[in-house]
Amino acid sequence: MKSLLGEEHSFIIESDDDDDDDEEDPTHGDAGAADEDEGSSSDSSSSCATPRAGGGDGSHPNSYTNEWPQSYRQSIDILSSVQSPSLSFLGTPTLSRPSNSFLNSSFRAKTPEIISNLVKPLLHPTTSDEQQQQHEDVHKSSQYLLPSKKPSPQQIPEDQKAPAIGHGPSPYQQCSYTQGAMNGINVLCGVGILSTPYAIEQGGWVGLVILGVFAVLAWYTGVLLSRCLDSMEGLQTYPDIGHAAFGTYGRIAISIILYVELYACCIEFLILESDNLSKLFPNVHISIGGFTLNSHVFFAILTTLIVMPTTWLRDLTCLSYISAGGVVATILLVICLFWIGVVDEVGFENKGSTLNLPGIPIAIGLYGYCYSGHGVFPNIYSSLKNRNQFPSIMFTCIGLSTVLYAAAAVMGYKMFGESTESQFTLNLPQNLVVSKIAIWATVANPITKYALTITPLAMSFEELLPRSQQKYSNIILLRSALVISTLIVALSVPFFALVMALIGSLLAMLVTYILPCACFLAILKTQVAWYQVVVCSFIIVVGVTCACVGTYSSISGIIQNY
Repeated sequence: MKSLLGEEHSFIIESDDDDDDDEEDPTHGDAGAADEDEGSSSDSSSSCATPRAGGGDGSHPNSYTNEWPQSYRQSIDILSSVQSPSLSFLGTPTLSRPSNSFLNSSFRAKTPEIISNLVKPLLHPTTSDEQQQQHEDVHKSSQYLLPSKKPSPQQIPEDQKAPAIGHGPSPYQQCSYTQGAMNGINVLCGVGILSTPYAIEQGGWVGLVILGVFAVLAWYTGVLLSRCLDSMEGLQTYPDIGHAAFGTYGRIAISIILYVELYACCIEFLILESDNLSKLFPNVHISIGGFTLNSHVFFAILTTLIVMPTTWLRDLTCLSYISAGGVVATILLVICLFWIGVVDEVGFENKGSTLNLPGIPIAIGLYGYCYSGHGVFPNIYSSLKNRNQFPSIMFTCIGLSTVLYAAAAVMGYKMFGESTESQFTLNLPQNLVVSKIAIWATVANPITKYALTITPLAMSFEELLPRSQQKYSNIILLRSALVISTLIVALSVPFFALVMALIGSLLAMLVTYILPCACFLAILKTQVAWYQVVVCSFIIVVGVTCACVGTYSSISGIIQNY
């Protein structure tokens, strides 16, 4: 296994800017030494691979975090963190205890107003004049501003320069094996499980082989991302990897792909809510004059009105607590499906077809969607105490998720056969209590995750606003416009499985399979062995082929449904 991944390499890119920073900050060495001494105790108890959350000279992280999107890491941390006050083993809140170190390393020499508004109760105020000035600036702009551009060292007074970070492990590295695994499972186990029986109906039983192959390749590419993070100082997120591999354009391209994927997931949430609530209340409709809103349109609009205020929240930790139940909800769905088949005697009588070749492209997209969590895995890796455990954590996350996907797929298809709908909850008998439990569990989870999913995209847009326009009222308008746009798209393309297949074919193939291999080869091109090049090239070819075939079929299906 390690022969395919190669040995870990660590090297630092030196630049003239780095030397200038060191010369202009005479206190740098002392601060770094102090941090190194302070972190020595934690280093002895933790075998972190390469402490990057603040490079050895303090300059490397800024070379990446000073470019758009600056808000990616903290916004994705909020999305991925499994936080619960009653389930402490699920993980340390990523933006609470290590928050001071995170601010120093990722937004050093920047005003962290956006973080103070998102997780204000979690941050401990300082007594410095700089903190007071930041508070006054935030108040003047309706208490909502974004990270400012990085000032040059000459513009920063000596008493206000952020301390340099030493070589010791960052306090941000807090997650244990269990916490990292639960965070990963929470990312992977989502609405994709609802369409796995439909994927078998589309592609036949042979399609399950595709699920297994995608799982193995997703594990491998996830580990490749960790190798990329270890290759240079300052790399912490997926956009950072793109920057290191392909420069600024690579960073921007990868960021756009990741944000489009999140935006598409929000569209899926609205379609999901509309379909399942319409099943619970099929006769609901509203007539306004001569215009009638059927149940699907009504519940899509109602869901939008419910989730919109949650996107205005400055403190999203309350939603993180609830969204942690996504893992529980997924397991509950599988249990309910098993209960209905065995206890309620619906049975598993359908045999189905072995192979349905015309439906394979759609099945590829649906299975690919199940492993679309790679945009978050670099954040999880960066938060681990012992980063050597990451391959095992990836194996646990993907392995358990695959078991749940396969179990739901097999049971759902055996129960409903060729009549399987795009979401197996739509096939459940309406008169059963267990069916209602399953449907309500399906409905509740996306409502809590919507704001967490749209926030990274919203924050990336907010960074682009002129500083004079970075007011809370403008932020509300921007986020409301984003939410309304997802509603418009959801009503225009209300085809859950086809939209999911399109996301899985186009975006997930890029994020999960193609880009990790391309970045790995670009960053470590002089260190990789020939067999690693062969494996990565094979994955890229598979990813590109699946992306082309699945995207074409998904778009064709959407057009035909019109």
